[in-house]
Amino acid sequence: MLVDGYKRPIKDLRISVTDRCNFRCVYCMPHDEYEWIDKKEILTFEEITRLARLFARLGVDKIRLTGGEPLMRRNLELLIAQLSSIEGIKDICVTTNGSLLADKVAGFKAAGLKRINVSVDTLKPEKFKEICKRGDLDKVLEGLFAAQKQGLHPIKVNAVIERGVNDDDIVELVEFSRDNGFFMRFIEYMDVGNTNSWTSEKLVSKKEIVEKINARFPLREVGRENGSAPAVDYEFVDGRGEVGIVASVTEPFCSTCNRARLTADGKLVTCLFSSTGHDLKALLRGGSSDEEILNFITGIWQVRKDRYSSERLEALQSSTYDPKHTSS
Repeated sequence: MLVDGYKRPIKDLRISVTDRCNFRCVYCMPHDEYEWIDKKEILTFEEITRLARLFARLGVDKIRLTGGEPLMRRNLELLIAQLSSIEGIKDICVTTNGSLLADKVAGFKAAGLKRINVSVDTLKPEKFKEICKRGDLDKVLEGLFAAQKQGLHPIKVNAVIERGVNDDDIVELVEFSRDNGFFMRFIEYMDVGNTNSWTSEKLVSKKEIVEKINARFPLREVGRENGSAPAVDYEFVDGRGEVGIVASVTEPFCSTCNRARLTADGKLVTCLFSSTGHDLKALLRGGSSDEEILNFITGIWQVRKDRYSSERLEALQSSTYDPKHTSS
């Protein structure tokens, strides 16, 4: 089993299939324009599948497809089908803003997709436009229910909670998920990409979120799935489902992090907050053998000592945190 400098195995691979997104969410991609990666530099489906197969040989058994917005990548169902056929891969998930989902989800299901995460930060149409800057809440909800009709399970609804923006939507989102059989998951507002003007004043902590929910719907803590999942799960005492909270700011889970990220242009990133990566595309397109690429990945993971969220919390507690300087 391949483990890093803190004895953490490599189990979960997050694959960005595009850097483009049709939304401009204030907590993620707040600018109107970005410098996009040239399309010829984006990994092909064949290149992604080859790398995924190699990662599976090293212990990865779960793949999450992301972007940008992954559904902007044409014919994504073809990639899902290729990844579903890889020996050792037990779980494939797509994380999406849901805006294009209604028209595509049947193809995804036929290709082998079993579950999906959809971002819904509020159920108020006007506030939705303020948060996402673009898009239509009705289209997102249409996609969400289309996924349910196709039998995808579980369907997780993600909401990033920002103080003064949507912290008053928490209970309404919980009611929506309970009434419709979705798994609600709240995410602490994080310093993603250093472009969202992050400050701790905007943070709504996991503790606060739990207190808000528990006051209306009593909760019982379940814990992290497999002991290493990013979310701490809670079940409703009345038995009507569960809710999860990702608290990478106030309760870092670096000690059990088994996740790697593959960027759209083929860089291996060993921490989701890292600003740099290791170029696998150069090996792919330079004629390297599978064994040479495996040895390269192994060498990187074995010396991995990333613990950015833990370091951030320590810095916040000592008032030395600067969101402009992230893990390398």
